[in-house]
Amino acid sequence: MAQSPGTTRRTFLTRTAASALGAGALAAAGGRAAAAVPTASGTSATARLAPSPDVHIFYYPWYGSPAVSGSWRHWPQGGLTPPDRIGSDFYPVAGAYDSGDRAVVDRHMGWLAQARTGVLVTSWWGRGGYEDQRVPLLLDAAAAHGLEVAWHIEPYAGRTARSVVDDIGYLIQRYGGHPAFHRDAAHGDRGAYYVFESLRIVDWTPLDQVADRAIVLAQTTDVSKVAHFGGMYTYDAIAAGDNPQWAGPAAYCRDHGMVWAPSIGPGYIDDRAVPGNTTPTLERADGATYDLEWNNALSPANGGPPTWVSITSFNEWHEGSQIEPATATPPTALSYRTYGGAYGRTGRAAETAYLDRTAYWVGRFEAAARRR
Repeated sequence: MAQSPGTTRRTFLTRTAASALGAGALAAAGGRAAAAVPTASGTSATARLAPSPDVHIFYYPWYGSPAVSGSWRHWPQGGLTPPDRIGSDFYPVAGAYDSGDRAVVDRHMGWLAQARTGVLVTSWWGRGGYEDQRVPLLLDAAAAHGLEVAWHIEPYAGRTARSVVDDIGYLIQRYGGHPAFHRDAAHGDRGAYYVFESLRIVDWTPLDQVADRAIVLAQTTDVSKVAHFGGMYTYDAIAAGDNPQWAGPAAYCRDHGMVWAPSIGPGYIDDRAVPGNTTPTLERADGATYDLEWNNALSPANGGPPTWVSITSFNEWHEGSQIEPATATPPTALSYRTYGGAYGRTGRAAETAYLDRTAYWVGRFEAAARRR
């Protein structure tokens, strides 16, 4: 994800790690594309089951268009001109949409329910900001589809441990009465607050003040950096496929009563959003990469199944990590990728391939959790 609204990229990864993952993904799939998703009229049967409250997905409400918000937001990243030329190597089925468009957000919630991802973790850049203004619409649409909303507290200007505590109080006070405001019943009805780049701040002692109301997750696997936190997550979906060594943090969280929520994703490419970057691409390999990362998250060798699974992402289009449907017939102004070939699907049937495959893996996760 971009470091701040409308600017640069999210993860910082080495060429070596991405190269190793490419080999690992193909090995895990036996050198072939991942298995096809069983479908009925183009939709997986598992999509009809209830969304899982233990599967969280990162969601970005930062897009804008002239028709709704008065100007383009985020789509022009990389110096491009929407609507046909956007800062992504894929193009959405919904077009260059606005995160304040009620029809778009409702459609997103329907897709999330189809994928069985019960909690969307919305990118949040501070009180009163563009993303904060989108929260009421997001909550209403989520409630209509049986989903809940949690919070991804980003590195906004001036963020401190104290300000994060105040942010949590603000979010609870302003939105906590809404039925879609996420609270985890298995963990004292506390809400979830993911803190991106938590290592920017050394002393998180103020978090003790909200421990009874909030599960605050640090973005790290370094257990020496999580004092005062209630959990850990990773966000980085490239590292998730390259022998991620999660057994240690998983055991630490289990032994200390913390939430372990490793992050997985289908791929990564930010070439169009960040021209001239040298970050390696993580190819989707027709779905084999996503399957490998789900397997890594659930594997007992990695301490799996975890408390929660977090997915990077629903709609971070700039980094190509999205599972939101990408059109099979994009504009011709640029050369866009599609999901063609994913799980054996082609054309329009491939557009929802990652939604349906997510639903399949949610079922596998639930079965593994029951045996835990």
